[in-house]
Formats: sequence, structure tokens, C-alpha cells
Amino acid sequence: MSDTVSVVQRTAVHISAIPVGEGRMLRVDGHLVAVFHLRGGGVRATQPWCPHRAGPLADGLLGEDELVCPLHARTFSLGTGEAGAGETGIVTYPARVSADGTIILTLPAEGPLPACSDA
Repeated sequence: MSDTVSVVQRTAVHISAIPVGEGRMLRVDGHLVAVFHLRGGGVRATQPWCPHRAGPLADGLLGEDELVCPLHARTFSLGTGEAGAGETGIVTYPARVSADGTIILTLPAEGPLPACSDA
């Protein structure tokens, strides 16, 4: 049995649809994803819900490459998904901005994205 997951690139929205320093929860081809427009101009994408109590991560506070859950201030790396010591991390997805300003996400080809746990 292979651990390889088939992925595809999916078009999300134009970068101008997400204000700088904010996130938005988007439905992209049936997948819910939190997408963030970093102050430096880049983009990041994560699972939509915090693994602690399902807080909406798109509403969290953004640092340089850190996300703070809006419900209980859990922190996560936007680059790796790692959380604070002893806490559950989040799933991140490759994201980039195309030459025309469209955000392109790399997501699993089939099935839903991983659900959150209510740990």
C-alpha cells in the first residue's frame, strides 16, 4: 500500500480578493481551505479549522509566518503547520500566486481534506 497522495493544482481566487494581512475561508472544488495573504505579498493555505476546538483559522491573527487561532490563541507555523509544544499541528497546502494574480493551491486530487479533531 502506498502512502503517496495524488494532488492537483486548483485555482482559487485573485489575490486582490483577500486583503493583505488577512485570511479567507474558501471552497475550492469542494474543499474548504483557509487562504492567507501575507504582508510580504505571498500566500499560504491551511486546513480551515483549528484542531483544538474547531476555531475558524481564516479569522486568526497573522504574524510574519505565524497564525494565531481566534478562539483560544493557539499558534501555528503557516509554513510547516507545527504548533506550540505538545499541541496538535495543522495541515498546510502549497500555495502560490500566478503571473495574472490568481492564487493556485495544490490539494488532494480526490476525497475531502482532513477533518479537524476536537481534542
